Parts: sequence; C-alpha cells; structure tokens
Amino acid sequence: MKRWFLIVAGALLALVAVVRRGQAQDPLDSLIACHDTQKLIFENTFVRVIDDVILPGVSEPKHRHPHGVVVSLEDGDTETRLYPDGQPQRRHSTKGTATWNETLVHDVKNVGTKATHFIRIDIKF
Repeated sequence: MKRWFLIVAGALLALVAVVRRGQAQDPLDSLIACHDTQKLIFENTFVRVIDDVILPGVSEPKHRHPHGVVVSLEDGDTETRLYPDGQPQRRHSTKGTATWNETLVHDVKNVGTKATHFIRIDIKF
C-alpha cells in the first residue's frame, strides 16, 4: 500500500512540475519586474503579501498589481506613472496609513531622501 501511494504521489508531483514549467510567467508581475525591491513574505489562495523597500533615487520598472491594500511603514516621496497614459504623479506616503488600489500597471521612483517601505496585500480573485 505504501509503495502504491509513493508511486501516485511521485507521478502527481512530476505532473505539477511539467504544468508549472509550461505556464508562461507574466514579465510585468511585480515580483519578477521588481525583484530587487519587492520580496514575497506570504501567499495563499486568497492573497499575496509583498514587502517593498525602495532606496532613494531607485526606480521600479513598469509592473502590474491586482486589487489590493498598501500599508506605508515609513514616510516617503515617490513619483509614479500609471499606464497606459504614463503621466508622472508625485505622491507623499505617511507612515501608518493604508490605501486601497484598483488593478494597475505603473512604475515608481523614490524621489525622497530616505527609503520607502510598503507592505502590499494583493487580492487574488
């Protein structure tokens, strides 16, 4: 019985690996496009939680996010361009505030004098 279970479990794991390898990754996924500044800290079926730290003068390239909540852990100043129009907008984030964002594609530059620090909770639905 154990041997049969191990064979089936191994076959299922091999199938999952093949399917995952065949799925194209979105180059605008924020964790791919912004791999230097964004780190995954939690993920399940419902949410993906990202720790996002941008040093002064550093830019995050064009990337996308689904609906979600952004919590600012530090005061910070950024310049953001929303696509498709790409017009730059300056924003000031205040430590301890949370904002709701609709699905968006944007790039971000830290135009302040200290690192920005955000926790982003992306909703999966």
